Amino acid sequence: MDEQIRMLAERYAEEHRNEQQELLRALGKLPAPTRREDLRAAFCRDWLVAQGARDVTIDDAKNVVCRLGYAPDRELVVFAAHTDIVFPDLDPLPLREEDGKLFAPGIGDDTANLVNLLVAAKYLIAHEDELCCGVLVVANACEEGLGNLDGTRALFAAYGARIRGFYSFDIYMPLCCCTAVGSARYRITCRTQGGHSYADFGRPSAIQLMCGLVEELYRIQPPDRARTTYNVGRIEGGTTVNSIAETASVLYEYRSTSQDCMAEMEVKFRRAVAHWQDRGGQFTVELLGVRPGNGPVDPAALGRFTDRSDDVIRTFAGCEPEHTPNSTDSNIPLSLGIPANTIGTVRGGLAHTRKEWIALDSLSTGLKIVVSLMAQTCLRPQSPDCFKGIRKSIRP
Repeated sequence: MDEQIRMLAERYAEEHRNEQQELLRALGKLPAPTRREDLRAAFCRDWLVAQGARDVTIDDAKNVVCRLGYAPDRELVVFAAHTDIVFPDLDPLPLREEDGKLFAPGIGDDTANLVNLLVAAKYLIAHEDELCCGVLVVANACEEGLGNLDGTRALFAAYGARIRGFYSFDIYMPLCCCTAVGSARYRITCRTQGGHSYADFGRPSAIQLMCGLVEELYRIQPPDRARTTYNVGRIEGGTTVNSIAETASVLYEYRSTSQDCMAEMEVKFRRAVAHWQDRGGQFTVELLGVRPGNGPVDPAALGRFTDRSDDVIRTFAGCEPEHTPNSTDSNIPLSLGIPANTIGTVRGGLAHTRKEWIALDSLSTGLKIVVSLMAQTCLRPQSPDCFKGIRKSIRP
């Protein structure tokens, strides 16, 4: 990578090491359940304004959007990290430090990556007049679970036609995800008349019928053109041991890196439900959320985009990037044909548990990655054409 950018990133990260850690300790205490990210959104907005950002808003989806070098007809690149975590807490989150590690719910997914985004954005704010393109720095909502990527969907609804590149910072180093895992999630409910387990013995049970459907769902052969999976993740129903169940429901999903395979799974799923309809109970299907997979991305353009990210990760993380397919905010741009990467900027473990941790000394490494990506993409003179090789891959 460019030696000037490498030295800039090294110097900037060293100068902001203490600020990063203090910001993480403050932000990490703020609860942020999906769709209830208000505290973190307000914190991020106020912090960016305090750094000198002049155009920062919280949109209707609870995204914090900081516009830099913005003009109505200017192309845009997005740098984002999500504010929500998987836990429902509304009280301050517990933080614990031990042996160079910081433990807290959601600390690596995605609080520490969000801190690296914010501190790196401080550099762009100070050098806004040097930008060769418009930049959106986004602390987005609704990435986790049934948030359904609604924050990023709202961002692309507002700016999508002008966005030419997208970076999301999420999970751990050395992730560099350029393949979106799509998913469809459903709640299936069965209803029957029910009754007394002795007096009405023989009436259809919603639990029995649902178990039959679940068994059939697990007999589905997924297409082998791309990795495709399915899962029943929750089942509930009935009232007590001596009652024939009137209702039962399950949560079901299927996933694939291929939109075609997703469509095939939809057909097989609907066929299985129809097979059990009116066999003693009524089945209803509620769609809970869809995450799209890769769309019409030009492979060569995405390859060049990812090569730049890989080079930065190798330089600072000191290892080969991991191109593991994943379900992240990058699903939305990738589904639209826009080059996108999701990049991990901290070292840690136990994501989605209350014992999640990150290594505090990895924050500095991650900041180098984010600052370098911002500098080589958006700043003159290093990138006089920051979208070279990308424009042709975008659908109008």
